[in-house]
Amino acid sequence: MAEIVFAAAASHAPGLTGWFGKAGEDDRREVSQAYDRLRRELAGSEAEVLLVIGNDHLLNARVHDCPDFTVGVAAEHVGPDEWFRPWLNLDEYRVPGDPEVAEALAGGLIGDGFDVRRAPELRFDDNVSVPVALLGLAGMDLRIVPVLQNCTVPPVPDEKACYRFGESLGALVRDRLPADLRVGLLGSGGLSHEPGGPRYLEIDEKFDRRWMDLLAEGDHGRILDEVTFERMEEAGAGGTSELLSWQVVMGAIGERPCTPLCYVCVPQWRCGVGAVLWDV
Repeated sequence: MAEIVFAAAASHAPGLTGWFGKAGEDDRREVSQAYDRLRRELAGSEAEVLLVIGNDHLLNARVHDCPDFTVGVAAEHVGPDEWFRPWLNLDEYRVPGDPEVAEALAGGLIGDGFDVRRAPELRFDDNVSVPVALLGLAGMDLRIVPVLQNCTVPPVPDEKACYRFGESLGALVRDRLPADLRVGLLGSGGLSHEPGGPRYLEIDEKFDRRWMDLLAEGDHGRILDEVTFERMEEAGAGGTSELLSWQVVMGAIGERPCTPLCYVCVPQWRCGVGAVLWDV
């Protein structure tokens, strides 16, 4: 059976690459150290495949046709999408995919009753591009399987649905993938922000710190009860719900200790920024 050897979650705020220098030195150092730690842990895990769970900012789906989840099945993933390159201050990258793993997971998830679509080609903005850049994924001997989720178009799969999706994903990794395959999980997105809304430049620091404290405590039932999709929307409509990707990872690995690596509140980045690492 395959083994989950790495599990983490981190913000993919576009300011982390596009306008990183707008933050103070201490905040920049804390975020850089967190991503450096994640990079070292991922390399040390000797993961062969990394599942990157993030939200689709309606770059691939449409309001009238938006699946709950989309699995990228390409042999190679290319990003960022051309329009986003200047905004993110990133050049084009190419990372290998794993069609066999992607197809096995997509088929199993569909069989488990989830609304999942296969995508032979995906367009990426900050959702995958920022972690690719900050973790140096293009330079690692690692295959990437992106799993994009609907966090914005009603009806959104809520916190419990995403946790169940994660449970199914974890079971499929362990039971359906090739024996001895080493798999990593990364939840990409969050924390509080409201892109384009009336609170565009506001960060709900109280919500963010409560979220990070709950993760450190590790009681998943309490997290699901307290940090609902509706509560995320209160903290920042259309953006904070990216934390659903963290809950997918939680479901996949089950209750276990979590180490918060950073949290900074930088209005210039227009998003609360945090990162955590689970002990798997």
